[in-house]
Amino acid sequence: MSPVSEPNAAARAGEPLVRTAALSKEFAAGSDGFLGSRKLTVKAVTAVNLEIEPGETIGLVGESGSGKSTLGRLILRLIDPTSGSVFFEGRDLSSLGRAELRALRREMQLVFQDPYASLNPRMRVRSIVGEGIEIHNLARGREKDERIVALLDMVGLSADALERYPHEFSGGQRQRIGIARALAVNPRFLVLDEPVSALDVSIQAQIINLLQDLQEKLKLTYLFIAHDLRVVEHISRRVAIMYLGKIVELASRDEIYQNPRHPYTRALLSAIPTVDQTQKPERIKLPGEMPSPVSPPSGCAFHPRCPYAKDVCRTAEPPLEAGRGGHAVACHVFPAP
Repeated sequence: MSPVSEPNAAARAGEPLVRTAALSKEFAAGSDGFLGSRKLTVKAVTAVNLEIEPGETIGLVGESGSGKSTLGRLILRLIDPTSGSVFFEGRDLSSLGRAELRALRREMQLVFQDPYASLNPRMRVRSIVGEGIEIHNLARGREKDERIVALLDMVGLSADALERYPHEFSGGQRQRIGIARALAVNPRFLVLDEPVSALDVSIQAQIINLLQDLQEKLKLTYLFIAHDLRVVEHISRRVAIMYLGKIVELASRDEIYQNPRHPYTRALLSAIPTVDQTQKPERIKLPGEMPSPVSPPSGCAFHPRCPYAKDVCRTAEPPLEAGRGGHAVACHVFPAP
């Protein structure tokens, strides 16, 4: 049996593999007011509409606390949305029963940020990678072992790793084990939640190259979550910029890096280190910090930090509107081109 199956007819009708419709998530955050009469909620993700085509990589970028990881977990149905829907190949995940959802989990997997914390220190690599194979009854006995060895080889590890524990590996090797674990159940869609942020720069490049090779070989689709725009530039076809639970700009990689529209995107790009100082844009220093998602600002959520904010920005929330080439921006001052 091949370690990873061929994709089925995910793209046959030209429909997105994954689609979210007004997806929102709020978390309870205690209470406030007289005798705790007012319930507080954290607005982690608000009305996100996103389409991910088969075989593409979308980079999802934003500061810590912007809602990136929450959105990724909502898409995987690891947490339930407060409102809105997630569709996989046109199927609404909220309408699926337990058995159907369990079967669908084979199609969608998560690679975690921290390779040190995401692997069970008491399990050998054989058990870590083989657990999903066993749960979904994909192989047993010798066939299972051969499948695990093939997966390890695919991510650049030898069969010698089978009987070793996570602490015996470097950070990059642990992340390779995590990737092998995710691939073990034949997924077609991976949410990569900052998969290289905990690694040294040289190791980051190796893992990014591995992910690109695997995507080409296995026809995988990625949602790549990161806060580092340098990394996102190398792997993504399209880039979505997220701020305080909302997508504020979405465009092709080239459009985002060469023609950024939203002031927040411009500020993020200006902070990227570069060796060639003549090509470096002037650094845009944003005042203050991201507002609390418990009480977000009225109008545009970015207006308290925006150097271009106008009166309309303080009162009216800008919609995410697409312009030329699908370049979508949520901004009153710098609308879509």
